[in-house]
Amino acid sequence: MTVRFERVAPILPVRDVRAALAHYWQLGFTVTAYDEAAADPVYGFLDRDGVGLHLALVPDLEPERSTVACYLYVGDADALHAAWRAANAGGRLTAVADTPYGLREFAHIDPDGNLLRVGSPMPAPTGEKADG
Repeated sequence: MTVRFERVAPILPVRDVRAALAHYWQLGFTVTAYDEAAADPVYGFLDRDGVGLHLALVPDLEPERSTVACYLYVGDADALHAAWRAANAGGRLTAVADTPYGLREFAHIDPDGNLLRVGSPMPAPTGEKADG
C-alpha cells in the first residue's frame, strides 16, 4: 500500500493566540481561532494560498530561547518581503539576499521568536555577454 502525504502544517508556539493571529493577519494570512468565541483561544490557524501554519498557546514561552523554524517557498521573495516590510507588523525582518544554493531568501522572526525563512528561485541571469 502506498500512502501519499497531503500537506503539512507546522505548529508555532505563541504566548497569546489572538495577538499572533493579528500579527499574521497584517502579513496577509487568513486567520482563524480554534474557538472564535473564547476570549483567550488556545489554538489558531493561518492560511495563505493553501499553505497552512498552526498556532498553539504556550504561556511560559521565552521568545529569545525559541528554536522553532519553518521554511516557506514562495513565487517571489522580493515582492513578499516588500509587502511584509510595508505591513510594519512587528517582529524582525532580514534583508533579501541571494544564497549559494540558488534561492533568493529572507527571514522573519515573529514576536514569539518563531523563525520563518522565506525563499524563491533566483532569477536566471540576463544580458550576459559571450566571450570572443
